[in-house]
Amino acid sequence: MKQAAKNVLGSELIPCSLNPLTGYYRDGCCHTGEEDSGTHTVCAVVTDEFLQFSLRRGNNLITPRPEYRFPGLKAGDKWCLCASRWVEAYRAGVAPPVILEATHEKTLQYVSLDVLIEYAA
Repeated sequence: MKQAAKNVLGSELIPCSLNPLTGYYRDGCCHTGEEDSGTHTVCAVVTDEFLQFSLRRGNNLITPRPEYRFPGLKAGDKWCLCASRWVEAYRAGVAPPVILEATHEKTLQYVSLDVLIEYAA
């Protein structure tokens, strides 16, 4: 039996969002694996500021892309973000709030728990 994934607090990873359906595997959770080169492990509550930042960085999270089962995001949506993009947004002062219980423990390879707690939703 596969061991349950853990969040950054060390407890069982809870779902991030079922509507819109998020996660690298589109299972609602910020699970990750070998094939997830972007490490989509940060459960964030996206903001307009972050969405515009991401767009300027070449990642349009606003426009729907049905072929990728991507609905397009608006402020307030919860979404599994790439850990490196969240850190980039943090350094730029536009990091969105994080749901710690739904953020995968692998995120701690990119950013400290103290920083994540500071941004807890």
